[in-house]
Amino acid sequence: MAFFEQGSRVWFKVKERNLWVPATTVGSDGKITNFKGDDGQVFSLPNPELGPDTVSNMHQSSQKSVEDMATLVDLHEGAILYNINLRYRSSMIYTYIGSILSAVNPYKDMGALYAESEITRYNKRALGELPPHIFAIANEAYYAMWKSDFNQVALISGESGAGKTESTKLILQFLASVSGQHSWIEQQILEANPILEAFGNAKTIRNDNSSRFGKYIDVHFDAQGAIEGARIEQYLLEKSRLARQAKDERNYHVFYRLLAGCSDAEKQKLFLTRAEDYVYLTAGDCITLPGMDDAEEWQRIRGAMKVLMFSEADQWNVFVLLAACLHLGNIEFEGMTINNMDASEISSDRVVRDVCKLLSVDQGELSSALTSRSTFTRGEVIVTQISANDANDVRDAFVKAIYGRVFIWIVAKINTAIYKPSVDGGIQRSIGVLDIFGFENFVINSFEQLCINVAHEQLQFFFN
Repeated sequence: MAFFEQGSRVWFKVKERNLWVPATTVGSDGKITNFKGDDGQVFSLPNPELGPDTVSNMHQSSQKSVEDMATLVDLHEGAILYNINLRYRSSMIYTYIGSILSAVNPYKDMGALYAESEITRYNKRALGELPPHIFAIANEAYYAMWKSDFNQVALISGESGAGKTESTKLILQFLASVSGQHSWIEQQILEANPILEAFGNAKTIRNDNSSRFGKYIDVHFDAQGAIEGARIEQYLLEKSRLARQAKDERNYHVFYRLLAGCSDAEKQKLFLTRAEDYVYLTAGDCITLPGMDDAEEWQRIRGAMKVLMFSEADQWNVFVLLAACLHLGNIEFEGMTINNMDASEISSDRVVRDVCKLLSVDQGELSSALTSRSTFTRGEVIVTQISANDANDVRDAFVKAIYGRVFIWIVAKINTAIYKPSVDGGIQRSIGVLDIFGFENFVINSFEQLCINVAHEQLQFFFN
């Protein structure tokens, strides 16, 4: 049986949560000892049950925040969370665990923390020499690349809303600054972000700008340490979001920005109206976002496309396909029975005509493709009518295929502008930044989300 002095700091094991929580010893009547958790909850425990499995003294290193949690003597989940919480309440969002950086999204502007003066401050400083910072990690990767003569990788992982995308941009900002050239290629690499965010990010319940795809950015450096190019790889785009969104969520940003930013003349050519008129944009009952100006963001996208060498024709073709996706979502099907079999027909001819004009396809062929199924058997083609529900699924699958290919093409187009292969066998080193989209656990999880969650588990296992 252990004894604890009144006022002593302890860790109390909450069995229901299987978690050690910080508490203060209130006192004992000789039979029962009382503890008060930092959240105000009072715990009572009979003295014979006091022991290392129920209550333990809090080490001095845990009683005030530390910059590197590898120095903590109390090594359990409660001590880690308590230390992060202490620092967060003091507006210190970064904490080291050895060479790993833990970051907590502050959900407020921390502009001064990322000023150019901070880049200068952390440049060429050893890890741990200054307070924890994302710039310290970027600095370590940059100089380790030259000291070790090995390429480096920064892995950014975490749940949705943790700030992974912003961390990626900050690492790229640091690398662009310390490379010392401030060249056109650096500007192009940075300008890829607004395009990728528009086409690959969306509002979720947890995050107004959640990446719904994974990306790996490989930044290439020449022998003098200057950025000479980059290459982006994308994977696991969440295509299911195109057809349906949860309550208070949005489809991909680009659709809302297209409708908010296009001129009336452009909208007329694309047969577009308002976001509220499209089924694919209203499922989550969320059209606009506080603090986000979709029209202004649209102009940023257009400007970024010009920087990345998207021609006017390229841009317009993308807009046409985006508009076609929206119109396809408004196609409705009416169920019927033909020869005692379920069948369907399109009940919104005007919408189909608009889609066919945009895609330059025959209306009859598109209607047939959406309401029937072709099966190849023994050299013959058998066409079977499908139900209205099945037709809805075919329509949604068609839209997902279109958008998925547009996204792949956009990434390839960006790579055409920013990727510069090494010439004449010259030395080329790289720093890769992996931004894997957020871990989520919904009541109903999409297949893409399952794949991402498994990837997160595997990555954590690999690094731990």
